[in-house]
Amino acid sequence: MKKLPIFFILLSVKLLSQISFNVVYEADYKLQYRLLNTPDAKIEEAAFALLINEKESYFKNMNKYIGDSLRFEKKLDDNKSNGKYFTFFRENIGTTDGKIYVTAPISNKNFRYEETNDIVWKLENEKKKIGRYTCQKATAKKYGRTWTAWFAKEIPFPFGPYKFNKLPGLILEVYDDKNDYHYTLYKFGKRKYLCKSANMNTEGVKQVDKSKIFDYQRKEIADQNQFNDYIEDKETLNMLRKKSAERAKQFNPIELAPN
Repeated sequence: MKKLPIFFILLSVKLLSQISFNVVYEADYKLQYRLLNTPDAKIEEAAFALLINEKESYFKNMNKYIGDSLRFEKKLDDNKSNGKYFTFFRENIGTTDGKIYVTAPISNKNFRYEETNDIVWKLENEKKKIGRYTCQKATAKKYGRTWTAWFAKEIPFPFGPYKFNKLPGLILEVYDDKNDYHYTLYKFGKRKYLCKSANMNTEGVKQVDKSKIFDYQRKEIADQNQFNDYIEDKETLNMLRKKSAERAKQFNPIELAPN
């Protein structure tokens, strides 16, 4: 058998690592959040999976996690699923000690950006029990919000939900000072397998600076052309455009600032 040049071997490994993730543990979180910054904003819920190994973590919405797995196995036809696995939270978030890698499918295109993993926590002299774990409090300012985290040294992984990490134990709970976004761990356990569908958004992915797509969800909501292919009546179209503009102003993303 003819040997492959080392370049192609390394390229294959790199591509595999972008798509797959070696899972040792899985932590599942419930998120309670307010999508709008209005006094009567509805509290909504979503579930997420944090895949963990000794060196890195991978975070994605549970609907996307399940849906991507079914797509990879060719067991899901998106044309017939009626949006069963749709989620507003589309990002794939990979975390290492030095970097955070995000792949985001936006308007049928895939984008990727990196940011420095530089969150700085202040450890507080306060503890509480979450389930069977004794947790310590930590606070930090990041992404335009002030965050409180509770981490368990008994689970010696410096990871947590979304982009929160760098504490001497797994983060079991984290929330901002307005309680607009509140993550709570509801399941943790060993899951030793290779998740081949960790990132299904690598096709045609474009590397960009975060500033280029920061707050992209607000821009999608405000898009005045999003109804053109579905609505012909001008009065209805104008009403929907007005509502989308109002909703964009009220939109309450988890990141209010890029850093």
